[in-house]
Amino acid sequence: MATILVIDDELSILHAFRRAFDDPADTLLTASDGAEGLEIVTQSRPDVVVLDLNLPDMFGLDVFQHIRQIDARIPVIFITGQGTTETAIEAMKLGAFDYLLKPLDVGRVREQVERAAEIGRLMRVPAVVTDEVLAQAPADVIVGRSPAMQEVYKAIGLVAPQDLAVLILGDSGTGKELVARAVYQHSRRATGPFLAINCAAIPETLLESELFGHEKGAFTGADRKRIGKFEQCSGGTLFLDEIGDMTPLTQAKILRVLQDGRFERVGGNETIRTDVRIIAATNRDLGQMVASGEFRGDLYYRLGIVTIRVPALRERADDLPLLVEHFLKRFSPELGKKVDRISPEAMDVLRRHPWPGNIRELQSVLKQALLRAQGPVLVADFLPPSLRGEEEPAGSAAAPMDWEGFLEDRLREGSHDLYAEALALMERSLVTRVLRHTGGNQLQAAKLLGITRGSLRTKIRTLGIRIDRSVWSGDDQTGQ
Repeated sequence: MATILVIDDELSILHAFRRAFDDPADTLLTASDGAEGLEIVTQSRPDVVVLDLNLPDMFGLDVFQHIRQIDARIPVIFITGQGTTETAIEAMKLGAFDYLLKPLDVGRVREQVERAAEIGRLMRVPAVVTDEVLAQAPADVIVGRSPAMQEVYKAIGLVAPQDLAVLILGDSGTGKELVARAVYQHSRRATGPFLAINCAAIPETLLESELFGHEKGAFTGADRKRIGKFEQCSGGTLFLDEIGDMTPLTQAKILRVLQDGRFERVGGNETIRTDVRIIAATNRDLGQMVASGEFRGDLYYRLGIVTIRVPALRERADDLPLLVEHFLKRFSPELGKKVDRISPEAMDVLRRHPWPGNIRELQSVLKQALLRAQGPVLVADFLPPSLRGEEEPAGSAAAPMDWEGFLEDRLREGSHDLYAEALALMERSLVTRVLRHTGGNQLQAAKLLGITRGSLRTKIRTLGIRIDRSVWSGDDQTGQ
């Protein structure tokens, strides 16, 4: 659900966007010149602006600069012909989100606009809300009143205005990115851009280019100059998640940016200056990695001047009822249910669980329970059998995925995101099966899947897969 403004005088471009964004949940606004577009930006504050570089009344870069003055947090995507690519690159240097070449690829347009809308939402939607507005808050906000969370709030308040690098530590699924957003939103850079990069999800060979950019011809496939996130985000905040997965070379370049705000693009000799606040996060023990030579000590000490530790869910058990209440209110409408409370017996089951997957696991468990729920109360019988200390029926581990049953259920519930749900189910089943085949060996599993080990770790976290003596996922509690 997003409001998209397209500023272009070509009717064919406007028609392409109407085809790409015909979902009633999206609002498409159009303007045929720069002046009309700026008036709409002022009045409507769209989630994303798609802007042509050549307009009948104004140059696209001038329109972009005016948009930045109105609200620098609105992501702007330029559309351009081949002859104006260099100008589009200049726009990227000034902070544009991306640029697309004509003729437009509708699939690529949707992908980039959706990414931009999500980043814009992360900048605008508060990561910390008061109890009075908690019921209306989105699912991805920090929820908690326990003493451990009060310490987190105090730390955010202390470090946010200081404009120093921040290191956020905590187990997977504890909400480190939410803490990073809160630091950004309470900082002096809150009106500037906020970009997030998961260092473990990007192949090592591409991460350096993603962060610092590259020159044309720098490596095979580099068919044009690319502006990296450090250049694009100048004046704003860059969140580097899973920084412990960085290569030594990339660590060295990050250190230089922290020290003097300079870097070079991959394959380039030009020294570029940037003004970016770095917030880094990891679930790994960086101190131990420094001792073993896996992480640079000078970078660790530079990042670790200001450290915020996010507690695991087991360390903030007092927050469990509040979290359950919050997620039930958020997920029930999404899944077509009217569950508004949980039974004492079901809450006791949740309290006894150790929550190795933290908040992310809790969300997965509650979604599973809601899919099974009947009536307004979530009772213990609706919770996954593994939480209740029960085993799955014999032979269920080998049972194939019931695609027809899954599709029938989701169609009956009126899903509006069935494609993504089906892909997630398929991916969860695939990764879980391969991990069982390798006995939980992630290195072997990554080779079988044809992905990096860092990407596999990210999928394990996001898909809610747990590896101990067995391998199981949030939707498959078979536990072979």
